[in-house]
Amino acid sequence: MEYVCRFCQSSLGKLNSSVYSEKELGLDQLTAEEREDIIIRDRNGQMQVRVVCENCEHILNHYPERSLLPSLYH
Repeated sequence: MEYVCRFCQSSLGKLNSSVYSEKELGLDQLTAEEREDIIIRDRNGQMQVRVVCENCEHILNHYPERSLLPSLYH
């Protein structure tokens, strides 16, 4: 399982999904719509959790209109 920024595609960390359950990670608390938006499978079938990195969060906090762009390019 890999955590990836939804805007810049930076890898933010990897976890061995056999060690941690979705419940331990809080992923079981997501609605069906949230799961569809946040959790994806990459080309190799590995789970990716799409989050926002600190740099992109900073950009969005100061320039919220940039959320309309496909990438924030930081």
